Amino acid sequence: MAFSSLQNGDLIFVEARQENLSGAINRVTQTSEHENFDHIGILEISDEGMFVLHASPKLGSVRQPFQEFYRSNLKNQQNMVVYRLRKEFGNAVPSAIDKAKTMLGKPYNSTYVLNEEQYYCSDFIERAFRSHGIFEHIPMNFKNPKTGEIDDFWKLLYKNFGIAVPQDEPGTNPNQLAASANLKRLGKLNENFIFSSDEIENHRKRMGLIRIE
Repeated sequence: MAFSSLQNGDLIFVEARQENLSGAINRVTQTSEHENFDHIGILEISDEGMFVLHASPKLGSVRQPFQEFYRSNLKNQQNMVVYRLRKEFGNAVPSAIDKAKTMLGKPYNSTYVLNEEQYYCSDFIERAFRSHGIFEHIPMNFKNPKTGEIDDFWKLLYKNFGIAVPQDEPGTNPNQLAASANLKRLGKLNENFIFSSDEIENHRKRMGLIRIE
């Protein structure tokens, strides 16, 4: 997918790696043999620039410059795939971005147990669109489908937290959101694409977000 095709409100899913937290998330949530994601953010294209609003394990809930988000994921060898709300839900984008901005600054929710003071990535996106009913909560799963048992990574993680694994408690995950019938898959961002600030500005001009003298 070309950079010039991106639109305000596009959802950027980050492909999972096979190890550590990324691999653990994917092992218990993957819904497709061809797609596996461990992160998601919403794209904002405004008169201030291009940003990804997301809840990051390292950064918390942030409004990150698109270039920085893009390059950091490529550095980690994680491709990005763009999804877009179906046309009938397009009017949800402005209020979802406004809602996402009210959640900035909150820490990352490493336990994935829902609360109002911390967010994880798919929780952040579900909340942003909640008033429009785009996504829903499902029972969380921490069982490895190959064994039917709680994955060892999650056993150790929650042991360190001093709480029980929240199996079947309500939540969301990136693979679940990607499978939503309310979204359409547009394609991967070009791995070899290198863009400049001028190209971002020109894209914003094409979208009518910068007045051309």
